[in-house]
Amino acid sequence: MLNNRLSISSWSLHRCLGPLRLTIWNEVTNSQDTIVEDQPFEFQLVELPKIAVERGLTALEICHFHFPARHQNYLTQLKHAFEEAQIIFHTLLVDYGDIASPDPIRQSSDIEYLKGWIDTAQIVGASSVRIVAGEQPAGDKKAIARSIEALQQLREYAVGKNVEVVTENFRALTSTVSSWSSIIAGEQYSFPTIVDFGNFSSLEKKNGIRYGAPLAHSIHAKPEYTLEGEINKESFYSLLTILAEMNCTAPISIIYDREGNMWDGIERILHVIKDFDR
Repeated sequence: MLNNRLSISSWSLHRCLGPLRLTIWNEVTNSQDTIVEDQPFEFQLVELPKIAVERGLTALEICHFHFPARHQNYLTQLKHAFEEAQIIFHTLLVDYGDIASPDPIRQSSDIEYLKGWIDTAQIVGASSVRIVAGEQPAGDKKAIARSIEALQQLREYAVGKNVEVVTENFRALTSTVSSWSSIIAGEQYSFPTIVDFGNFSSLEKKNGIRYGAPLAHSIHAKPEYTLEGEINKESFYSLLTILAEMNCTAPISIIYDREGNMWDGIERILHVIKDFDR
């Protein structure tokens, strides 16, 4: 059954939650910078847990650039919002970082930056932090080794804070199933992973989902669309069928990033999933 484990990523509401505070690497200062991208402000992040429950969701994944503040008072307020709504803060999605960088200054700085988000996850009550495995080319063996070592370091840091470190088939280094699976397997540990339908090439999509489903921390369910803008149900159902065949029990997080009203787009995807589940 999928209906009792439906979720969304805050990316699916990125035109509703106000400015995006995007992190970039400043090559001049050798440090992280923030750039602000204006977006409509329909409701505050602390309101989202209650709204999500009202729409039948049981978990949320929040992108790091949606946090308007990270001081103790705000994080405590957000944690209470999740507790009062009785919804799970499943994953804090950090959409920045190249822990596989060959530049030791960049790699070390990004690792320390990501530790700060692990600290944030502990305070706000998120059960896990999604770490980008790296921006280096897929299949780069040295980059894969650096990524695994950094993920292990971050995992060891997070264990004492009761936060889980997960990764995803996201960005260059994990853009092929071979490269992604090499990182997940690790050396000392295997790493839980988010499985994103939309991040596989068409040739690898089904094999990638089949590989990742038993290991999945969550599923990012992003459908394909017809030329008329309708959800390609046949394609979407085939991917959901693989999850069922592999006995995947991870939360199903809706990904919607097209034009138009974002809640309407999310609801259309939810409707298709519920039809499949009948």
